[in-house]
Amino acid sequence: MNAADNSHAHGKPGNSLWSDAYLRLRKNRLALASFWFVMLMLTLCFVAAWFCPNPDKIDLENKFAGSSVSHLLGTDQLGRDIFARTLFGGQISLLVGFVATTLAIGIGVVIGAASGYAGGRTDAVLMRGVDTLFAIPFLVVVIVLQVVIAEQTKDASGWVVDNWGWDKKLTSRIANIIPLFIALGLFGWLTLARIVRAQVLSLKEQEFVEAAKALGYSRFRILFRHIIPNTLGPTVVYATLTVPGFIMYEATLSYLGLGVEAPNSSWGILIRDGANFLETEPQLLIIPGLFFSLTLLALNFLGDGLRDALDVKAAKD
Repeated sequence: MNAADNSHAHGKPGNSLWSDAYLRLRKNRLALASFWFVMLMLTLCFVAAWFCPNPDKIDLENKFAGSSVSHLLGTDQLGRDIFARTLFGGQISLLVGFVATTLAIGIGVVIGAASGYAGGRTDAVLMRGVDTLFAIPFLVVVIVLQVVIAEQTKDASGWVVDNWGWDKKLTSRIANIIPLFIALGLFGWLTLARIVRAQVLSLKEQEFVEAAKALGYSRFRILFRHIIPNTLGPTVVYATLTVPGFIMYEATLSYLGLGVEAPNSSWGILIRDGANFLETEPQLLIIPGLFFSLTLLALNFLGDGLRDALDVKAAKD
């Protein structure tokens, strides 16, 4: 039971919202090209990167080397492979964007749906809380929270190494990026909560919800089995547009020295390091800058394409 139209009305098989959206998205060449570019970046960063030279290997005798068979895009000021560092840096940036967005979606959908469906005092309390958090500068909160969580994470990683025998280097790398996931995700759900709440306020008055109530379904089942699935359209669009925003926040924090720490790297750190050699070795800035900029553009174009594809009213015009 859902809000979809009867697929056999008037004897003609109908298409679901998602199949119609897919057909409209295929007609948007820019969005489709952006999708494949994002897939290419994910493949390069999470698959091809493991076939590249060690990004942390220092070779001072080979610093600022040009392109070669062993170093496709040359080396940096410490003789490290630029292409490998760019791909491994992309792993961190993309992970921060996708993981933090997933966390934000989980919180935003639950709070927004609960607020819209419960109404009354519950709705008022939750939305006033959202308004209060909106009044606090997002980046400032993320910086403070990231610093606080980082201290706790370092202590936890030390305990894991001592008691479970995990690899110290791997554990420290994981512990370094977890605070960014949490800090961004815990305060990145506010806008989505409002979007979902508005959708739920409309959906809970629909006939399929009344039918579910008549069948004796619990409020929990109606909310999570019938209402929330019908908010996935705006949620998917929001997620696609949020990922580049979180990647930008990570780059900003790393550029300021408040984000990812060595031995981890990210596009923000590579851009910061490359800016120091802009006049003499511009490729150190241009290469990670291009990967960063093109990925953000592709994600934004893909988000715009999904928004248009899932806009049923616009499709009927």
